[in-house]
Amino acid sequence: MKKIIFLVLMISSILLSGCSLFEEVNDSLNYVNETSDYINTVTQFAEDAPQMIQDAASDSAVKEELTNELKTIKDEIEQFNGLDAPAIAEDINQQIVNKNEVILEEINKALTNGELALEKLKESELFQIIEDVTGLMNQIENLGL
Repeated sequence: MKKIIFLVLMISSILLSGCSLFEEVNDSLNYVNETSDYINTVTQFAEDAPQMIQDAASDSAVKEELTNELKTIKDEIEQFNGLDAPAIAEDINQQIVNKNEVILEEINKALTNGELALEKLKESELFQIIEDVTGLMNQIENLGL
């Protein structure tokens, strides 16, 4: 009887550890997907923004659209920074979060009291930092998931 109980306990233990492993892999895949979506969003912004900045100088509607885009990017950054990274991606996540903090600083400099200062945005390091974040995408894709 003891052998049967022991066997049942062993099988249960193996099944539970397998579920934990599955959950960990699933969480890691979700993180990679969310990170990819985030990086694609900021990359698209970085591609569109230079033309918008140029057009915003003479078109108040474009300036308002650009202001809204910056606010959206701020929201995206804050959401991303709140993600729980799996153990396998902690270092990369911290690099992205650090760069995100600099991006937020640059956006906040350009959005003074909710008003967009185009010159500050033009002179900012925003696009270089976004390019740095985009460069981390290869590391995320190579996490082995």
